[in-house]
Amino acid sequence: MFHWMAWTTPVAVFFSSIGLMLVGMTLWELKSPTVMRKGFLPIATTRGDRLFIGLLSAGYINLAFVGLTGRFAEWFHLEHEPSVWISFVISMAVLGFIMNKG
Repeated sequence: MFHWMAWTTPVAVFFSSIGLMLVGMTLWELKSPTVMRKGFLPIATTRGDRLFIGLLSAGYINLAFVGLTGRFAEWFHLEHEPSVWISFVISMAVLGFIMNKG
């Protein structure tokens, strides 16, 4: 069923994290309904809006990192391409920042 995608540990952790976030946000919304607020984003957003924007940002960060790993190895004269865990940590930090301050 899932043979069409290269399921590595980082990919599985990334998608599992997204699933857990969606479940957590659903439970949080049921316990405490959200209110619109204005952060650094140019629009008033709810928690769900910020999660969506943060997940899009995380996906783009991971795609850009995967696309540039060969260049990073060349630019920084690395023996091996950088680990995908680096982009996972960066993307989760960006997601956390958007959820908190967005």
